[in-house]
Amino acid sequence: MSRILIVEDEQHIADGLRFNLEAEGHEVVICPDGECALALMLTDRSAFDVVILDVMLPGKDGFVVAATLRAAGQFVPILMLTSRGRPEDVLRGFEAGADDYLPKPFDLAILIARINGLLRRRQWNDQGQERGEPESAPDMFTFANRTLDFTAMEVRARGESHRLTRMECELLRYLVKNQGVAVSRRAILEDVWGLHENTDTRAIDNFIVRLRKYLEDRPASPTFLLTVRGVGYRFVPDPGGPKGPPLHDT
Repeated sequence: MSRILIVEDEQHIADGLRFNLEAEGHEVVICPDGECALALMLTDRSAFDVVILDVMLPGKDGFVVAATLRAAGQFVPILMLTSRGRPEDVLRGFEAGADDYLPKPFDLAILIARINGLLRRRQWNDQGQERGEPESAPDMFTFANRTLDFTAMEVRARGESHRLTRMECELLRYLVKNQGVAVSRRAILEDVWGLHENTDTRAIDNFIVRLRKYLEDRPASPTFLLTVRGVGYRFVPDPGGPKGPPLHDT
């Protein structure tokens, strides 16, 4: 049985979610505000398997709650559930550390499918850590004494391990897939986050800054995650090798 925390100040929505999730066999706890959620999540880090987090909360909003949990090393999967579905709000949610984002009003079947997906990913991660997956596992990429473990959503570099949010992991996977080639910010927005509207692409820069802190010896002078002026970014696992052709921004 999975334990799910619902952080929602609208009682009728919270009660409806609890009824349907309990019918699916989950154990559910409700918090009406961000302070309650943080108190529970930071006291017992393994208390819940998924958090359904509303953005518009009294006191600390969902963005602050998600960012606080991630800063404290709490990487429980977070599904943001909110009426704010603008592309910039979606990106802000991902930047705060959300794993998925579903705007209101929502289809219950889609919400349950999203939750089940997050639960499966958490279960796979936990099972992989228990088994001690070999370095040659197919969902890993190793370069320059650094390992990107996409299954565990983790970067291992310079003797340290860094957990990744789902969106950090997907961005890094995309850059690895296109290694040596400059990819535009617009392409990243569309291919990684599925955002096709006119969105401020500078939000991607904040993700790159964090990834550089994990990967680079000197984040201010990167050698692996390079900025291509006027275009976007290029991942170069072998700085001494070919750089690849430029790509015009679109």
